[in-house]
Amino acid sequence: MKASMDWVAASGAAFSAGLGQSGFAHLKHYTVEFREWGEGPPLVLVPGLAGGFELLGPIARILARHFRVISYQLRGEDDCFALRQRFGLPDLVQDLAEFLDWHCLERPAIMGVSFGGALSLEFAARFPNRLNALIVQGAGVRFDRGLVQQVAGIVLARYPLPPDNPFVNQFFNLLFGGRQKQGPLFSFVTRQCWQTDQSVMAHRFHLVEQFDMKDRLNRIQSPALILSGDRDLLVSPTNLKALCAGIPHAQFASLPRCGHLAFVTQPKPVAEEVSGFLENVSEE
Repeated sequence: MKASMDWVAASGAAFSAGLGQSGFAHLKHYTVEFREWGEGPPLVLVPGLAGGFELLGPIARILARHFRVISYQLRGEDDCFALRQRFGLPDLVQDLAEFLDWHCLERPAIMGVSFGGALSLEFAARFPNRLNALIVQGAGVRFDRGLVQQVAGIVLARYPLPPDNPFVNQFFNLLFGGRQKQGPLFSFVTRQCWQTDQSVMAHRFHLVEQFDMKDRLNRIQSPALILSGDRDLLVSPTNLKALCAGIPHAQFASLPRCGHLAFVTQPKPVAEEVSGFLENVSEE
């Protein structure tokens, strides 16, 4: 048993960004845990629907070579009882604004992945002068109501699931963009995602179901980079096209052989796209 646990810890460490600098910021509605890595221009990473900032370890590790990477836990990540107080995407946007104020970050670059991408788009539309650049991976202009999304919503909302359920864990293959062999990476992703309470995942899924930026994209004034894996089954090409067309200063980059979890499965090409984009923004 001990040998098994040691293997789990070792496999997780292989994808971690390292200890970095940890801290807590006291916001209006919750105390948020955050972590920082590296030095340089600030880059705030907004995590996705599940897994917290630990799931961002692979991409944070690479980006920290050139940036001061900062990430934080969304409301509810460390305390599922936070759901007793109703909150929506606008409240999470306000949390992010308060978090930037706490760090005295005037106009940082912000990168959001998946659910965090939707949150970052909402933030950029509400506070167009609060960020220097916007990067989004795994999000579109609105929620795609396909079969995969419907099944995910029903399962999360109605069925209590054990974190070691083989059938449910196979669902992660859709997020990888294809069948992923059992191994350290698969174990890291599934284990980390199940660190997020299922009720919190269901709540966030309900919030993103209502997400639609179609009529507000023109409020986003910062340069924007839209990234998408060419095997991402959760965001349709039509959805991506509408997102890129609606943002005044947007550019698009496709990630070959990548799925929805490109930021963890293929962090190097994602980081290269992000670094090149931010270098151009800085020069301009």
